[in-house]
Amino acid sequence: MTAAKDLIPCVRPLQHSDLQGLMEIQRACYGAAYAESESVFARRLAQPLHCSLALERDGALLGYLAAYWSEAGKVTPLHGDFEPCTAPGVLYLHDLAVHPAHAGQGLASRLLAPLWAQARARGIHVSCLVSVQGTQDYWRRHGYRPQALPDPKQRLRLTSYGEDALFMQRTDSGDNAGYA
Repeated sequence: MTAAKDLIPCVRPLQHSDLQGLMEIQRACYGAAYAESESVFARRLAQPLHCSLALERDGALLGYLAAYWSEAGKVTPLHGDFEPCTAPGVLYLHDLAVHPAHAGQGLASRLLAPLWAQARARGIHVSCLVSVQGTQDYWRRHGYRPQALPDPKQRLRLTSYGEDALFMQRTDSGDNAGYA
């Protein structure tokens, strides 16, 4: 008999040992168009400012959130490395994916909530991302809004995600009301 606590997914830091499962989730969620290589993810995990999370149950990876501390208005291009910065003031969500077999269970929120809490604890009140594959409404429900990119280099990076890519930002007022 399985204990109820064993059915509750565990959120923990994403590790190199998760890369095979991460690749399987990417293929299931994105297909070849958006799948990034294992070597790119390995380099990202080696960056000191990464704060990526894994969601697992019974040793199986159910989903992940690739994220890092960054600067306002900066876009990591598809297949690009997380770039170091000297004064991080933004939580950048690069890739959130839950295996389709586990979709619709609210698991993505289990990955988002701890990072928003970490941002608050660091005094960071801005989170950014690139919305792809028609996910803009999902991110709007989480408080993200389209944000213009004034820097031409960042706009060019945005194009690496395709025509429907949209840079979005969420701001926390500092009273914890902005991050659910």
